[in-house]
Amino acid sequence: MGRRKKGDPVHGWINLNKPLDMTSTEAVARVRRLFNAQKAGHAGTLDPLASGILPIALGEATKTVPFLMEADKAYRFTVQWGVTTASYDREGEVIATSDVRPTVAAIEAELGAFVGEIDQVPPNFSAIKVDGQRAYDLAREGVEFELPTRKVMIHSACLTRMLDVDHAEFEIHCGKGFYVRAMARDLADRLGACGHVSVLRRTRVGRFTEEDSISLEILQDLVHRACGSEGLKPVETALDDIPALAVTGEDAFRLSQGRPIVLVPRQVEALMARLVPRIIGGQDASRTVLATCNGRASALCDLRAGRLNPTRVFHLETEI
Repeated sequence: MGRRKKGDPVHGWINLNKPLDMTSTEAVARVRRLFNAQKAGHAGTLDPLASGILPIALGEATKTVPFLMEADKAYRFTVQWGVTTASYDREGEVIATSDVRPTVAAIEAELGAFVGEIDQVPPNFSAIKVDGQRAYDLAREGVEFELPTRKVMIHSACLTRMLDVDHAEFEIHCGKGFYVRAMARDLADRLGACGHVSVLRRTRVGRFTEEDSISLEILQDLVHRACGSEGLKPVETALDDIPALAVTGEDAFRLSQGRPIVLVPRQVEALMARLVPRIIGGQDASRTVLATCNGRASALCDLRAGRLNPTRVFHLETEI
């Protein structure tokens, strides 16, 4: 007999509104303890100096984390002019100052250069690995190194308001791997100014938005009133753009055993029309289909030769 897992089989997503001065790891641990969940994880680290959307997966939802990691994100942030720090945020050591204060016209004239697929050099104070070590660890030790340029996508970028002569607020909609701090660095360089990110808030990750997010305080109250399920989103929330197919209980059972199911031609045609190119975790996932039964996720499958071959099976018994 296998060892019983510690905790309860709780499955779903928490759209957490992470507060300032809390690490993503700490936030996940707090949520996991609240639900006494067997397993937990998050989709995209949010620095302690940043607030906002941190999707946290519990139980079987952790199997869908790689899909949400690929989702578009949106940020609202403030650049403070006049000071550049080593980390390009308010935590870093000051490395340069300037009396230049960019105007609205000057800022808006440069923003267009940041829209579309661009080349971006990540900040040295980042979690990227260099020869097996985190870049931020090397940077803190004073080691000199250069991170390679990478392609990133920015769908939109706008100056929302000038808070005062020293502070400008922006909103961006971007793809994965984008660094807001690097944009602040590059924008300041183009403007001949110094600047760093003084306030950063993530406002969206895929379908997870500010409007339907939940604070730790409210989540804690729900759990203490035995209403924790009200704060949970379904496992399939992270799979909103994956073609779905409702299957019978018999077919769901076959998939749960790791066996493929055969589709009729019209089902194949309908699914093929909805497939789009996608890379998940470095692997081609263009033929991924979500099989559901009675409105709940049964398995993620690969569509090949008229059959659905299960790649990840969901076991969704729940206790809260």
